[in-house]
Amino acid sequence: MARLVAMTCRCAGQARRRRAPQANPQDAIRRDYELALQAGNRDAWEAFLQAYPDGFYAGLARAQLKNVAAEEARATAAEKARQAEEAKARLAAERANKAEQEKAAAAAKAAEEKRLAAEKAKQVEEAKAAAAEQRRKEAEAAAAKALAEKLASDKAAADLAEKQAAANAEQKIAAVAPSSTPPSISPQETTKLVQSELRRVGCLTASADGDWNTSSQRSLTLFNKYAGTRFDAKLASFDVLDAIKARPGRICPLVCDHGFRADGDACVKITCRAGYRVNDDNECEKVQDKKPVATREDTSKRDADRKSSESAPTRQQTSGQMYCNQAGCLPVKSGCRLSSHPLGCNAAGISGGMIEFCN
Repeated sequence: MARLVAMTCRCAGQARRRRAPQANPQDAIRRDYELALQAGNRDAWEAFLQAYPDGFYAGLARAQLKNVAAEEARATAAEKARQAEEAKARLAAERANKAEQEKAAAAAKAAEEKRLAAEKAKQVEEAKAAAAEQRRKEAEAAAAKALAEKLASDKAAADLAEKQAAANAEQKIAAVAPSSTPPSISPQETTKLVQSELRRVGCLTASADGDWNTSSQRSLTLFNKYAGTRFDAKLASFDVLDAIKARPGRICPLVCDHGFRADGDACVKITCRAGYRVNDDNECEKVQDKKPVATREDTSKRDADRKSSESAPTRQQTSGQMYCNQAGCLPVKSGCRLSSHPLGCNAAGISGGMIEFCN
């Protein structure tokens, strides 16, 4: 039991060492940048760029160096304008000729225009430098915020690891001597933490309710697919929680229904212009005009007439001869012939009558 307690203390010490914040390599560059900013001259910025030629602060330093150059150009232009004014006054005092006075006046005017242009350029460079300085402050604030969040996340993870180590140690101690002490974190709380992290990385859309149901298991399966892990989807464990916390942002892609498209972390409806509709590929396509479909003529009646005519008995063909009896005169059937009655009279008793013989 003494060995188990010693192992527990060692694990807790390692967790506290992991919480110690690491030094930011950008701190030294930021201090040198702030010193050059306090000096505010060309030598300071050139020395900073010689020491740090690349990176975010190098771009800011170049912007400040352009500001210094603009100030120097403005000062030079102002000095030349002053000298031109003095020359103009001197020529006027010495009663110079008109041509020299006009030349001096033109030079003074040109110098004044250059001064105004230099002053305007200086204002533009000052605005650029101020914008760059504002971006630097925003970037440093964002970096500080991210560092604070990372430290808080690392602290929470370390605390969780420490609790897990303590729980494991308690379980090992309980195997030697049974104890009624409950674990420091319940399985339902562990499940809630895992569900919250799965929602953060975009693998779970349901709420974190502590119920490890089919939806939660499916979300862990998606995390395994896109993160390349092989965790058991039926169990929400501390190893799963640590693996998800190590991911800085979304892992699972955003899946939208038909007719919607992904816009950041939300699904927005696809709107097509008039005459277009959303096809199966979630793209707008032109609606085709419906053309009349040619249909085959209904032949049922025609076929029925043809079959009835074929099934009807054919009329007997006649040979063109006629014979007469008591019923009257009838045409001789096809295949039959007329011949004299052997008794000299036909069936009607008419002597010399003819009778029909058929094969």
